[in-house]
Amino acid sequence: MFKFLKRKIKKFEDKLENELKVELEKESGDVEKFDSSQKQDEILIEDEIKKEITGEKIDEKPKNLKSEEVKIKRVFRKDRVSKEKRKKEEEIDRQIEKSIETELKYTLDTRRSIEKTVEKDGRKTRGISEDKLDDLLWDLELGLLESDVAYSVIESIKQDIKEEIKDISFNKSKVGDIIENILKNAISHVLKSNELDFIDFIKDGEKPVVVMFVGVNGSGKTLSIAKIATLLKKKGYSSVMAAGDTFRAGAIEQLSIHAEKLGVKIVKHGSGADPAAVAYDAVEHAKAKHKDVVLVDTAGRMQTNINLMDEMAKIKRVAKPDLIIFVGDALSGNDAVDQAKRFNEIVGIDGVILTKVDTDAKGGSALSVAYTIGKPLLFVGVGQEYEDQIPFDAQWMIDNIFGD
Repeated sequence: MFKFLKRKIKKFEDKLENELKVELEKESGDVEKFDSSQKQDEILIEDEIKKEITGEKIDEKPKNLKSEEVKIKRVFRKDRVSKEKRKKEEEIDRQIEKSIETELKYTLDTRRSIEKTVEKDGRKTRGISEDKLDDLLWDLELGLLESDVAYSVIESIKQDIKEEIKDISFNKSKVGDIIENILKNAISHVLKSNELDFIDFIKDGEKPVVVMFVGVNGSGKTLSIAKIATLLKKKGYSSVMAAGDTFRAGAIEQLSIHAEKLGVKIVKHGSGADPAAVAYDAVEHAKAKHKDVVLVDTAGRMQTNINLMDEMAKIKRVAKPDLIIFVGDALSGNDAVDQAKRFNEIVGIDGVILTKVDTDAKGGSALSVAYTIGKPLLFVGVGQEYEDQIPFDAQWMIDNIFGD
């Protein structure tokens, strides 16, 4: 599951980790050189001061230092002897330390998911250059596009990665952990942008709660309705199905078979009947029989068919659904994203069910479809049985992408 997407993300993760390790190696060498040079300078300055105090004549310039630099540092050293100035400098140091401490606290608080792997000493690496990071992010963008991830989602992920990296201190031994957590954080932000608990919605809604299902032919809409009916039954809620796909006699028969297997009432008319009338009758039946939920099936209209989309808008006006769910096929990739956008424009979508996720090697639609329309991903289909539809959990997908 999500094998293609996993490979692309792992490739970026490894490249970024290697680049940061190279920079850390460079910085480590620079720090050693700086410390050595600084100690040499301090020894030379101390020797000059001793000579001056004992009256010794200075015949030559100190090695590795210009005479002007020595004079400036000697004056600075003498000034520090003053008790008053020393106190002032100590106060300035305390203010600087306090400022740094406050800034670090803010940075760590805004990135709690990776705070355990961030260095606490406050010393930052110079990090990877912006140009190099942009090159790596470009490679990531191409990989995500190949994985059917929508462009707006890619931009969000890239921006989050940039924001995370620029404010983090790295320790060489923890670079791998930090990079993985940065990626998890960025992807989690996309997945958790909108959330809705379906069962809580049913529980709190005025009965009967009317749920309308939309989507194109072959997306698995009818089976998803049967899976929802199964879930409701397990949770103690009664339901009635409305066979609103009257354009295909096979669709009515298919839903009838599911209803019979599950012991759920189905309201249906003949082939070619007005689908809005079917939805209306189902709602009236639910009111009369005190059913909790009405599950309205609709024809698998292509989003480019204006007349059929108008018909769907009519069903919405008649049935007055409390929740409209788009059912998309994960295997259709970015087509599912485009379909969701179109349906959202015509009838308005409140949530998404993504089917066939278990057979989707790319995984881009699972990242994209809900984020692009700003609606929650409610369920993912992971098989053909009635139990094979699980409430979507962002952590579940994170584990599948980054797990072994």
